[in-house]
Amino acid sequence: MSIAADMFARLPGFNAKRSQSIHWFGLDDLDPVLTIAFISLLTIGIIMVASSSISVADRNFSNPFYYLQRQLVFVAIGLFAALVVFKVRLVQWEKSGMALLVFALFLLVLVLVPGVGKTVNGSTRWLPLGVFNLQVSELVKLFLVIYVAGYLVRHGDAVRRSLWGFLKPMLMVGLAGLLLLLEPDFGATVVIMGTVLGMTFLAGARFVQFISFVALFAGAAMMLVVTSPYRMQRLTSFANPWADPFDSGFQLTQSLIAIGTGGWFGTGLGGSVQKLFYLPESHTDFLFAVLSEELGFVGVSVVVILYAILFFRAFKIASQAEAVGNYFAAYMAYGIGIWLSMQAVINMGVNVGLLPTKGLTLPLMSYGGSSLVVCCIAIGLLMRIHYETTGIAKQASKKKSRKQSARVRKQQSARNAAARTSRYRQGALL
Repeated sequence: MSIAADMFARLPGFNAKRSQSIHWFGLDDLDPVLTIAFISLLTIGIIMVASSSISVADRNFSNPFYYLQRQLVFVAIGLFAALVVFKVRLVQWEKSGMALLVFALFLLVLVLVPGVGKTVNGSTRWLPLGVFNLQVSELVKLFLVIYVAGYLVRHGDAVRRSLWGFLKPMLMVGLAGLLLLLEPDFGATVVIMGTVLGMTFLAGARFVQFISFVALFAGAAMMLVVTSPYRMQRLTSFANPWADPFDSGFQLTQSLIAIGTGGWFGTGLGGSVQKLFYLPESHTDFLFAVLSEELGFVGVSVVVILYAILFFRAFKIASQAEAVGNYFAAYMAYGIGIWLSMQAVINMGVNVGLLPTKGLTLPLMSYGGSSLVVCCIAIGLLMRIHYETTGIAKQASKKKSRKQSARVRKQQSARNAAARTSRYRQGALL
């Protein structure tokens, strides 16, 4: 029984029937380190959403726990979705890669149809589904990771040997990026392109091709910034937010004030001043700033360590899958690790003023149903990869053990036959 299963076994009232349920759900084969990091980030996120949103929720909805209640519902949906994904064999995802790509492109087109997509703060990124709004870019990130992982398995040699093999997946990802820029969602485009480039590089793409495409993408991104007035304004306000602290630089200056106020140990949970209508989006994009103010450098260090653990465990799971020959699982695990860690780094970089504002959430922590549920699904896929990889390793170990046992039995049988022959000869001589 694994560490995860042993933890459940120690719970009061645990019995054999519950043990069978845990085994059926596969909880006895979860990666314990990844599980602890995942649950810890979710828990800290729930606490910080409650703390950062209490004032704005009371003002807007006369219910201080409005956002907390919705976040708890999203967490429940996310955990259920992760469990469902965990029970699906990876081969099914591999077969569905092209269909998921087509569906992702369909969603990106659909959200741009006038009257269908919902516009907030000048960006049309959401599909209204009644009880909540679906942010299309979150699903697109996941679907593109699955598609590219499958493509790298099918055409890995072409990616490594020819320019066209390398460019083909980039053209599809570029089409998705173009549709994202029309919303506009520059941050999601950066994350997706960075993730796909990282996956192709780890799959063995030529370094010259990789660097050339990175340079091309960086040049295109800079051109988009220079030719777009609102992106240029974000860049200039990021470079010197104190030049206009009450207009273009307001959000960043308030974030920096919050982070600077936190010090080593913070003002205490619930003690943030900046969340009291000073810092916009304090429970979504700038949750990290409120966390820094209330929990200080110590709390920030814990969160950073948890994201680092998630990143390194994703790469460890990927390397284990690669070692047993499950390359689709390996590439997908690499992609998930790059995607979640890159988005976390960008969000934290924006909060501390190292990067221009991108509108990206902090994975598994910020308020928002689409991001939270999709990130939970991604973790569920990582758990499934670990589950199947360890299963293959166990089967190989059992097969090797059976071969060794058969070899030992054969050798023992040969020794016994030799001993009988020796005794027969000795008896004949006598």
